Amino acid sequence: MPPAGVEYDIATPSFSAPVSGSEKKIILLKPRGFCAGVVRAIDVVKIALDLYGAPIYVRKEIVHNKHVVDELRNAGAIFVEELAEVPEGARVIFSAHGVAPSVREEAKDRKLQVIDATCPLVTKVHLEAKKLARDSHTIILIGHRDHDEVIGTLGEAPQNTILVSDVADVDALNIANPDRVAYLTQTTLSLDETQDIVRRLMERFPKITGPKTQDICYATENRQLAVKAVAPLCQALLVVGSQNSSNSRRLVEVCAKAGVPAYLLDDCSEVQPEMLAGVDTVAVTAGASAPEHLVQELIAHLQSKGYLDVEEAEIKEEDVRFTLPSDLESFTPRLYTVRA
Repeated sequence: MPPAGVEYDIATPSFSAPVSGSEKKIILLKPRGFCAGVVRAIDVVKIALDLYGAPIYVRKEIVHNKHVVDELRNAGAIFVEELAEVPEGARVIFSAHGVAPSVREEAKDRKLQVIDATCPLVTKVHLEAKKLARDSHTIILIGHRDHDEVIGTLGEAPQNTILVSDVADVDALNIANPDRVAYLTQTTLSLDETQDIVRRLMERFPKITGPKTQDICYATENRQLAVKAVAPLCQALLVVGSQNSSNSRRLVEVCAKAGVPAYLLDDCSEVQPEMLAGVDTVAVTAGASAPEHLVQELIAHLQSKGYLDVEEAEIKEEDVRFTLPSDLESFTPRLYTVRA
């Protein structure tokens, strides 16, 4: 059975009218691009720069997108890999992917002024991990090793947590008390991949429990469902997103699994002629950390190649709001909303 809360019914795409009568066509997927957590994280950096001035230090990439990071760096943000690179007492922002408790302790020891931009959906997984550890559960964390989000979640209960990345990892598990086992997931995984792993966990550990509501992010799910819906209607998919963006890579995988070639691009400059060879209909989407202007630049590039018809395929409307961190909310008491 799928993880709790995952629905695999795919809506019939609703198409807008084409803008011209060309034979070559672009299907522009909706929803696409920024999720609420990414909007919030980027705005945290921008507001902090406005309030306090440069430099503002950011641990790791605020979100996994090269263009976003470069824009914020040019505005005065300094991106560092570890807190040791931040001067004592300086202001530092934690990225949307979350951090382990050890990082918070290090920040406290070095008297850093922390602004936490962790996505609320990632925070939810951290809280679940801490509760399960207190209840003496073995936690099976489904995720990709070395991803920033997974590193942070593992840090919440390292003695209780085992990371699995595929069904083979599940088969190799040896749990001392199989009656007290629970699973959590990285928020940016493939729905299909997670379904297979959870199914195998339930076969091996019939008493295993999962989160009350799924850990996979709403935006990750919606963008994958959109790709599934449109895959039969196109000969290729172009995904705007950086190579280190987990949710963007999953979009490529979902489309490839449906039998349609898919390509991950930082921007339109990476489009190669062979990607469009023999392609009359190309679909376009963007990962949850890719800005919309890159999508529009890609559309313009494709139109210059003869793909003059643009149809928008809307799978699901998104209207999700996250509040700002308390450190900034008193200065800017408003909600940040993403509609895509």
